[in-house]
Formats: sequence, structure tokens, C-alpha cells
Amino acid sequence: MGKAQGKAKQLKGKAKETVGKVVGDRHMEAEGKAEKLHGKAQEILGKIKKSGGS
Repeated sequence: MGKAQGKAKQLKGKAKETVGKVVGDRHMEAEGKAEKLHGKAQEILGKIKKSGGS
């Protein structure tokens, strides 16, 4: 997974988090937050791989 996939996952997570807040679904909100964090990690790994890291 690369930088672009990580960014996409962050956006999807943000949307899910926002919808969860609007409809009062704490579970969906938490899933969105987790997805955002996972996307951020993927983005960082993509940057590391692009720069020649492991």
C-alpha cells in the first residue's frame, strides 16, 4: 500500500467519522477514527518506501 491509498483511507475514515457524529452512532464514529489513523500510517509507510527506506 502506498501513499495515495493511505490518503484515500484517511478521507474515507473522516467521512465515516463525520456521519457517525451526525447520526449519533458512536461505533461508526470510532471506526472512522480508526480508519483515519490506519490511513495515516499507510501514508507514512508509503513516504518511507518512496525515499528508499525498508
